[in-house]
Amino acid sequence: MAKRTLKKKIHALYKGESRRADRFRYGLLMADLVMVVFLVASSFFYKHPVVQVLNVVFGVYLLVDYMARLWLAEKKIRYLLNPINLADAVAIVSFIAPLLGLDFGFLRVLRIVRLMRSYRLLARLRADFTFFQKNEDIVNSTLNLFIFIFIMTEIVLVTQRGTPGVDNFLDAMYFTITALTTTGFGDITLQGDRGRLVSIVVMIFGVSLFLRLIQTILRPSKVRFVCTECGLYLHEADAVHCKHCGDVLNIPSDGAP
Repeated sequence: MAKRTLKKKIHALYKGESRRADRFRYGLLMADLVMVVFLVASSFFYKHPVVQVLNVVFGVYLLVDYMARLWLAEKKIRYLLNPINLADAVAIVSFIAPLLGLDFGFLRVLRIVRLMRSYRLLARLRADFTFFQKNEDIVNSTLNLFIFIFIMTEIVLVTQRGTPGVDNFLDAMYFTITALTTTGFGDITLQGDRGRLVSIVVMIFGVSLFLRLIQTILRPSKVRFVCTECGLYLHEADAVHCKHCGDVLNIPSDGAP
């Protein structure tokens, strides 16, 4: 009975519609944001004892959250194989790995993939913030760009720490941005075969994915405009008729091609 009551309470927090549940999910989001700040700050205090302790603390937090979600999942196997949950599992291992003398630091960044991926959290953000409701696509694209840059920066930092000019997260991000934008000032050059391989990967992604993410922020491929006839709310920017019901749309436009 106690187990069933506990599960019911946890379910109400993770999947409920109450204000208490909303505050709980906002709390999880804030904890994830604090973790992102920690990932950046910890690069300036590499292998400091306090950092090692906080790694374990965050690892335990992630493990508790992961197990709670698994407990609530109706289909356990499907939950375990979900890509986002797999990223969480890898992140948990990466936080605890330093206790075993291993350094999988860049894998910790996979945790931020979950940021704002909860359907209920997105619904709450739409209800609470008019700005988010009007600019959801831009916000999501910006978040995706942030996650992409963050992951590439962590890869550079973990694989190239000690290379002249790469001592902390800021150094790694500086190199990553110059490589992604193909600027290449040349003041930081990754060394060895592994360094060249990392540089190649960063530049390839810069030519393709990075530019695409920038484009989706500056000019999203679809606009949000609710069709009064059928309710479809995503349309091409130049749409005249709703592709679902054919009703005439009057989408506000600046006239740009």
